[in-house]
Amino acid sequence: MKVALIGLTQSGKSTLLSAISGKKISVGSVHIEEAIVPVPDKRLDWLTELYKPKKTTPGTIDCLDIPGFDFTSDSGRAGARRLINQIRTVDLIVLVVRAFENTSVAAYRNTVDPARDIEEFKTELLLSDLELVTTRIERLEKQIHKPTKTQAKDKAELQLQKKLQDTIEAEKPISTAISNESDLEIIKSLGFLTLKPMMVAVNVGDNQLDKEFDFSQMLDESIPVIKISAQLEKELAELDDESKAEFMADLGLTESAVSKFVNSCYGALGMISFLTSGADEVRAWPIKNGTTALFAAGKIHSDIQRGFIRAETIAYEDMEELGDEKAVKAAGKARLEGKEYVVKDGDIINFRFNV
Repeated sequence: MKVALIGLTQSGKSTLLSAISGKKISVGSVHIEEAIVPVPDKRLDWLTELYKPKKTTPGTIDCLDIPGFDFTSDSGRAGARRLINQIRTVDLIVLVVRAFENTSVAAYRNTVDPARDIEEFKTELLLSDLELVTTRIERLEKQIHKPTKTQAKDKAELQLQKKLQDTIEAEKPISTAISNESDLEIIKSLGFLTLKPMMVAVNVGDNQLDKEFDFSQMLDESIPVIKISAQLEKELAELDDESKAEFMADLGLTESAVSKFVNSCYGALGMISFLTSGADEVRAWPIKNGTTALFAAGKIHSDIQRGFIRAETIAYEDMEELGDEKAVKAAGKARLEGKEYVVKDGDIINFRFNV
Protein backbone atom coordinates (compact mmCIF):
# COMPACT_ATOMS: atom_id res chain seq x y z
CA MET A 1 0.00 0.00 0.00
CA LYS A 2 1.30 3.43 -0.90
CA VAL A 3 0.00 6.44 1.03
CA ALA A 4 0.70 10.10 0.22
CA LEU A 5 0.71 12.68 3.01
CA ILE A 6 -0.23 16.03 1.51
CA GLY A 7 -0.86 19.37 3.13
CA LEU A 8 -0.17 23.08 3.08
CA THR A 9 3.14 24.51 4.23
CA GLN A 10 3.68 24.20 8.00
CA SER A 11 0.87 21.69 8.41
CA GLY A 12 3.14 19.20 10.19
CA LYS A 13 3.25 16.37 7.64
CA SER A 14 6.95 15.72 8.08
CA THR A 15 6.68 15.72 11.87
CA LEU A 16 3.79 13.26 11.64
CA LEU A 17 5.70 10.90 9.34
CA SER A 18 8.73 11.08 11.62
CA ALA A 19 6.52 10.21 14.60
CA ILE A 20 4.87 7.17 13.01
CA SER A 21 7.97 5.82 11.25
CA GLY A 22 10.79 6.62 13.67
CA LYS A 23 12.72 7.97 10.69
CA LYS A 24 14.24 11.44 10.70
CA ILE A 25 12.36 13.39 8.03
CA SER A 26 13.71 16.68 6.71
CA VAL A 27 11.17 19.35 7.60
CA GLY A 28 10.69 21.80 4.74
CA SER A 29 12.35 19.54 2.17
CA VAL A 30 11.61 20.28 -1.47
CA HIS A 31 11.88 16.58 -2.28
CA ILE A 32 9.43 13.75 -1.63
CA GLU A 33 10.49 11.84 1.48
CA GLU A 34 9.60 8.16 1.91
CA ALA A 35 9.31 5.90 4.95
CA ILE A 36 8.09 2.34 5.45
CA VAL A 37 5.77 2.21 8.46
CA PRO A 38 5.23 -1.20 10.13
CA VAL A 39 1.63 -1.99 11.03
CA PRO A 40 1.32 -2.50 14.81
CA ASP A 41 -0.63 -5.67 15.56
CA LYS A 42 -0.98 -7.14 19.07
CA ARG A 43 -2.01 -10.44 17.51
CA LEU A 44 1.44 -10.77 15.95
CA ASP A 45 3.02 -10.06 19.34
CA TRP A 46 0.96 -12.81 20.98
CA LEU A 47 1.72 -15.35 18.25
CA THR A 48 5.41 -14.49 18.44
CA GLU A 49 5.38 -15.28 22.16
CA LEU A 50 3.65 -18.58 21.41
CA TYR A 51 5.79 -19.83 18.50
CA LYS A 52 9.14 -18.16 19.24
CA PRO A 53 9.77 -17.91 15.47
CA LYS A 54 13.06 -17.07 13.77
CA LYS A 55 11.47 -13.85 12.57
CA THR A 56 8.27 -11.84 12.79
CA THR A 57 7.10 -9.84 9.79
CA PRO A 58 4.37 -7.21 10.21
CA GLY A 59 2.41 -5.64 7.41
CA THR A 60 3.75 -2.31 6.20
CA ILE A 61 2.54 0.93 4.69
CA ASP A 62 4.74 2.88 2.29
CA CYS A 63 4.29 6.56 3.23
CA LEU A 64 5.31 9.48 1.05
CA ASP A 65 5.74 12.96 2.53
CA ILE A 66 4.93 15.39 -0.28
CA PRO A 67 6.50 18.87 0.10
CA GLY A 68 4.04 21.42 1.49
CA PHE A 69 1.78 23.17 -1.00
CA ASP A 70 1.34 26.93 -1.28
CA PHE A 71 -1.56 28.19 -3.38
CA THR A 72 -1.07 31.88 -2.52
CA SER A 73 0.92 32.72 -5.68
CA ASP A 74 1.08 31.65 -9.32
CA SER A 75 4.51 30.09 -8.86
CA GLY A 76 3.38 28.25 -5.72
CA ARG A 77 0.27 26.99 -7.50
CA ALA A 78 2.32 25.78 -10.48
CA GLY A 79 4.71 23.94 -8.15
CA ALA A 80 1.79 22.39 -6.30
CA ARG A 81 0.29 21.12 -9.57
CA ARG A 82 3.56 19.41 -10.45
CA LEU A 83 3.67 17.72 -7.07
CA ILE A 84 0.01 16.72 -7.23
CA ASN A 85 0.62 14.94 -10.53
CA GLN A 86 3.30 12.83 -8.84
CA ILE A 87 0.82 11.19 -6.46
CA ARG A 88 -1.57 9.77 -9.05
CA THR A 89 -0.22 6.26 -8.49
CA VAL A 90 -0.76 6.12 -4.70
CA ASP A 91 -3.53 4.06 -3.10
CA LEU A 92 -4.62 6.58 -0.47
CA ILE A 93 -4.36 10.34 0.04
CA VAL A 94 -3.96 11.59 3.61
CA LEU A 95 -4.66 15.31 3.90
CA VAL A 96 -2.88 16.77 6.93
CA VAL A 97 -4.47 20.03 8.09
CA ARG A 98 -3.15 22.31 10.79
CA ALA A 99 -5.21 23.12 13.86
CA PHE A 100 -2.40 23.86 16.34
CA GLU A 101 -1.48 27.40 17.33
CA ASN A 102 2.22 28.23 17.51
CA THR A 103 3.49 31.78 17.07
CA SER A 104 6.94 30.50 16.10
CA VAL A 105 5.50 28.60 13.11
CA ALA A 106 4.03 30.87 10.44
CA ALA A 107 0.38 30.14 9.70
CA TYR A 108 -0.84 29.66 6.14
CA ARG A 109 -2.58 32.85 4.92
CA ASN A 110 -1.77 34.24 8.40
CA THR A 111 -4.53 32.28 10.13
CA VAL A 112 -5.05 28.73 11.41
CA ASP A 113 -8.25 27.46 9.80
CA PRO A 114 -8.46 23.69 9.10
CA ALA A 115 -11.93 23.95 7.49
CA ARG A 116 -10.68 26.53 5.00
CA ASP A 117 -7.62 24.41 4.24
CA ILE A 118 -9.78 21.36 3.51
CA GLU A 119 -11.98 23.37 1.13
CA GLU A 120 -8.94 24.79 -0.65
CA PHE A 121 -7.49 21.33 -1.16
CA LYS A 122 -10.79 19.93 -2.39
CA THR A 123 -10.89 22.67 -5.01
CA GLU A 124 -7.29 22.13 -6.11
CA LEU A 125 -7.73 18.36 -6.46
CA LEU A 126 -10.86 18.92 -8.54
CA LEU A 127 -9.05 21.41 -10.78
CA SER A 128 -6.16 19.01 -11.24
CA ASP A 129 -8.55 16.25 -12.31
CA LEU A 130 -10.43 18.67 -14.57
CA GLU A 131 -7.21 19.50 -16.38
CA LEU A 132 -6.59 15.78 -16.95
CA VAL A 133 -10.17 15.20 -18.12
CA THR A 134 -10.15 18.06 -20.62
CA THR A 135 -6.80 16.94 -22.04
CA ARG A 136 -8.16 13.43 -22.43
CA ILE A 137 -11.35 14.69 -24.12
CA GLU A 138 -9.36 16.72 -26.65
CA ARG A 139 -7.28 13.66 -27.54
CA LEU A 140 -10.28 11.36 -27.83
CA GLU A 141 -12.23 13.80 -30.02
CA LYS A 142 -9.39 13.58 -32.53
CA GLN A 143 -9.04 9.80 -32.25
CA ILE A 144 -12.70 8.86 -32.79
CA HIS A 145 -12.60 10.12 -36.37
CA LYS A 146 -9.82 7.69 -37.26
CA PRO A 147 -10.82 4.20 -38.47
CA THR A 148 -8.90 2.26 -35.83
CA LYS A 149 -9.58 -0.97 -33.94
CA THR A 150 -10.18 1.04 -30.76
CA GLN A 151 -12.71 3.46 -32.29
CA ALA A 152 -15.73 2.00 -30.47
CA LYS A 153 -13.80 1.90 -27.20
CA ASP A 154 -12.62 5.49 -27.68
CA LYS A 155 -16.19 6.67 -28.27
CA ALA A 156 -17.34 4.98 -25.07
CA GLU A 157 -14.51 6.59 -23.11
CA LEU A 158 -15.23 10.00 -24.62
CA GLN A 159 -18.81 9.80 -23.42
CA LEU A 160 -17.63 8.83 -19.94
CA GLN A 161 -15.00 11.59 -19.83
CA LYS A 162 -17.63 14.20 -20.70
CA LYS A 163 -19.73 12.86 -17.84
CA LEU A 164 -16.73 13.25 -15.54
CA GLN A 165 -16.19 16.79 -16.77
CA ASP A 166 -19.78 17.68 -15.88
CA THR A 167 -19.31 16.09 -12.46
CA ILE A 168 -16.17 18.09 -11.65
CA GLU A 169 -17.71 21.33 -12.93
CA ALA A 170 -20.56 20.66 -10.50
CA GLU A 171 -17.83 20.58 -7.80
CA LYS A 172 -18.27 16.89 -7.10
CA PRO A 173 -15.47 14.29 -6.97
CA ILE A 174 -15.15 11.79 -9.80
CA SER A 175 -15.94 8.96 -7.38
CA THR A 176 -19.58 10.12 -7.32
CA ALA A 177 -19.88 9.56 -11.08
CA ILE A 178 -18.51 6.01 -11.20
CA SER A 179 -21.23 3.46 -10.52
CA ASN A 180 -19.95 0.25 -12.11
CA GLU A 181 -16.78 -1.77 -12.63
CA SER A 182 -16.74 -1.29 -16.42
CA ASP A 183 -16.53 2.51 -16.07
CA LEU A 184 -13.84 2.13 -13.42
CA GLU A 185 -11.84 -0.17 -15.67
CA ILE A 186 -11.85 2.48 -18.43
CA ILE A 187 -10.36 5.25 -16.28
CA LYS A 188 -8.46 3.62 -13.41
CA SER A 189 -5.08 3.86 -15.17
CA LEU A 190 -5.38 7.66 -15.37
CA GLY A 191 -4.98 8.09 -11.61
CA PHE A 192 -7.75 10.59 -10.95
CA LEU A 193 -7.18 12.06 -7.50
CA THR A 194 -10.83 12.55 -6.59
CA LEU A 195 -11.45 8.88 -7.36
CA LYS A 196 -8.98 7.77 -4.69
CA PRO A 197 -9.88 7.06 -1.06
CA MET A 198 -8.99 9.93 1.26
CA MET A 199 -8.37 10.45 4.94
CA VAL A 200 -8.00 13.70 6.90
CA ALA A 201 -5.52 14.02 9.79
CA VAL A 202 -6.13 17.09 11.94
CA ASN A 203 -2.81 18.10 13.51
CA VAL A 204 -3.63 19.55 16.93
CA GLY A 205 -1.61 20.99 19.80
CA ASP A 206 -1.26 19.02 23.03
CA ASN A 207 -3.84 21.36 24.59
CA GLN A 208 -6.41 20.43 21.92
CA LEU A 209 -6.57 16.67 22.47
CA ASP A 210 -10.16 16.91 23.69
CA LYS A 211 -11.32 19.40 21.05
CA GLU A 212 -13.93 18.20 18.57
CA PHE A 213 -13.90 19.11 14.88
CA ASP A 214 -16.93 18.86 12.64
CA PHE A 215 -16.25 18.80 8.90
CA SER A 216 -19.47 16.98 7.98
CA GLN A 217 -20.62 19.88 5.80
CA MET A 218 -17.58 19.65 3.55
CA LEU A 219 -16.49 16.01 3.66
CA ASP A 220 -18.30 12.88 2.59
CA GLU A 221 -19.12 10.61 5.53
CA SER A 222 -16.94 7.89 4.00
CA ILE A 223 -13.79 9.98 4.60
CA PRO A 224 -12.21 9.15 8.00
CA VAL A 225 -11.08 12.10 10.11
CA ILE A 226 -8.51 11.49 12.84
CA LYS A 227 -7.14 13.93 15.40
CA ILE A 228 -3.44 13.68 16.18
CA SER A 229 -0.74 15.83 17.76
CA ALA A 230 2.26 15.21 15.52
CA GLN A 231 4.75 17.08 17.73
CA LEU A 232 3.58 15.31 20.88
CA GLU A 233 3.70 11.91 19.18
CA LYS A 234 7.19 12.60 17.87
CA GLU A 235 8.34 13.35 21.42
CA LEU A 236 6.63 10.19 22.69
CA ALA A 237 8.35 8.11 20.02
CA GLU A 238 11.72 9.17 21.40
CA LEU A 239 10.97 7.78 24.89
CA ASP A 240 11.58 4.26 26.17
CA ASP A 241 8.50 2.02 26.50
CA GLU A 242 8.04 2.55 30.25
CA SER A 243 8.33 6.34 30.09
CA LYS A 244 6.08 6.43 27.05
CA ALA A 245 3.38 4.43 28.81
CA GLU A 246 3.51 6.73 31.84
CA PHE A 247 3.39 9.88 29.70
CA MET A 248 0.46 8.55 27.66
CA ALA A 249 -1.41 7.64 30.86
CA ASP A 250 -0.87 11.15 32.23
CA LEU A 251 -2.30 12.63 29.02
CA GLY A 252 -5.19 10.18 28.89
CA LEU A 253 -3.98 8.67 25.60
CA THR A 254 -4.98 5.05 25.04
CA GLU A 255 -3.72 4.59 21.49
CA SER A 256 -0.41 5.49 19.86
CA ALA A 257 -0.21 7.66 16.77
CA VAL A 258 1.08 4.73 14.72
CA SER A 259 -1.87 2.55 15.68
CA LYS A 260 -4.42 5.31 15.11
CA PHE A 261 -2.89 6.32 11.77
CA VAL A 262 -2.45 2.80 10.40
CA ASN A 263 -5.86 1.56 11.53
CA SER A 264 -7.48 4.58 9.89
CA CYS A 265 -5.53 3.96 6.67
CA TYR A 266 -6.66 0.34 6.72
CA GLY A 267 -10.26 1.42 7.20
CA ALA A 268 -10.11 3.98 4.40
CA LEU A 269 -8.62 1.41 2.02
CA GLY A 270 -10.91 -1.43 3.10
CA MET A 271 -7.94 -3.54 4.22
CA ILE A 272 -7.65 -6.41 6.70
CA SER A 273 -4.83 -8.81 7.63
CA PHE A 274 -4.68 -12.58 7.72
CA LEU A 275 -1.88 -14.28 9.62
CA THR A 276 0.51 -17.18 9.10
CA SER A 277 2.40 -18.70 12.01
CA GLY A 278 5.07 -21.27 12.73
CA ALA A 279 8.58 -21.83 14.02
CA ASP A 280 10.17 -20.15 11.01
CA GLU A 281 8.02 -17.02 10.78
CA VAL A 282 4.96 -15.28 12.14
CA ARG A 283 3.62 -12.87 9.55
CA ALA A 284 0.72 -10.54 8.77
CA TRP A 285 -0.54 -10.37 5.17
CA PRO A 286 -2.57 -7.26 4.24
CA ILE A 287 -5.43 -7.94 1.81
CA LYS A 288 -8.61 -6.22 0.66
CA ASN A 289 -11.65 -6.98 2.77
CA GLY A 290 -13.73 -9.50 0.81
CA THR A 291 -10.73 -11.40 -0.62
CA THR A 292 -11.32 -15.12 -1.09
CA ALA A 293 -8.98 -17.83 0.22
CA LEU A 294 -7.76 -18.55 -3.31
CA PHE A 295 -6.53 -15.00 -3.89
CA ALA A 296 -5.21 -14.70 -0.33
CA ALA A 297 -3.05 -17.75 -1.13
CA GLY A 298 -1.67 -15.87 -4.12
CA LYS A 299 -0.61 -13.07 -1.80
CA ILE A 300 1.95 -15.48 -0.36
CA HIS A 301 3.01 -17.11 -3.62
CA SER A 302 1.50 -17.71 -7.06
CA ASP A 303 2.33 -21.43 -6.78
CA ILE A 304 0.16 -21.73 -3.67
CA GLN A 305 -2.74 -20.12 -5.51
CA ARG A 306 -2.22 -22.30 -8.58
CA GLY A 307 -2.10 -25.53 -6.59
CA PHE A 308 -4.66 -24.54 -3.93
CA ILE A 309 -6.38 -27.47 -2.19
CA ARG A 310 -7.72 -26.19 1.14
CA ALA A 311 -7.13 -23.41 3.66
CA GLU A 312 -6.64 -24.68 7.21
CA THR A 313 -8.18 -21.80 9.14
CA ILE A 314 -8.27 -20.79 12.82
CA ALA A 315 -9.82 -17.58 14.12
CA TYR A 316 -7.25 -15.63 16.13
CA GLU A 317 -9.74 -15.18 18.97
CA ASP A 318 -10.08 -18.96 19.31
CA MET A 319 -6.31 -19.40 19.33
CA GLU A 320 -5.83 -16.78 22.03
CA GLU A 321 -8.70 -18.12 24.15
CA LEU A 322 -7.67 -21.79 23.98
CA GLY A 323 -3.93 -21.24 24.11
CA ASP A 324 -2.47 -23.08 21.13
CA GLU A 325 -3.22 -24.81 17.84
CA LYS A 326 -3.53 -28.27 19.43
CA ALA A 327 -6.21 -27.08 21.84
CA VAL A 328 -8.14 -25.34 19.04
CA LYS A 329 -8.21 -28.54 17.00
CA ALA A 330 -9.26 -30.59 20.05
CA ALA A 331 -12.17 -28.19 20.56
CA GLY A 332 -13.23 -28.66 16.93
CA LYS A 333 -12.71 -25.00 16.05
CA ALA A 334 -10.13 -25.48 13.29
CA ARG A 335 -11.74 -25.37 9.84
CA LEU A 336 -10.93 -26.52 6.32
CA GLU A 337 -12.10 -23.85 3.91
CA GLY A 338 -12.35 -23.90 0.12
CA LYS A 339 -11.41 -21.48 -2.65
CA GLU A 340 -14.49 -19.29 -2.26
CA TYR A 341 -14.16 -18.77 1.48
CA VAL A 342 -14.01 -15.03 2.27
CA VAL A 343 -11.03 -14.47 4.55
CA LYS A 344 -11.76 -12.64 7.82
CA ASP A 345 -9.53 -10.21 9.66
CA GLY A 346 -7.23 -12.15 11.99
CA ASP A 347 -7.70 -15.56 10.37
CA ILE A 348 -4.64 -17.74 10.95
CA ILE A 349 -4.26 -19.77 7.77
CA ASN A 350 -2.12 -22.66 6.61
CA PHE A 351 -2.66 -23.30 2.91
CA ARG A 352 -2.63 -26.85 1.58
CA PHE A 353 -1.50 -26.91 -2.03
CA ASN A 354 -0.03 -29.19 -4.65
CA VAL A 355 1.95 -27.97 -7.66
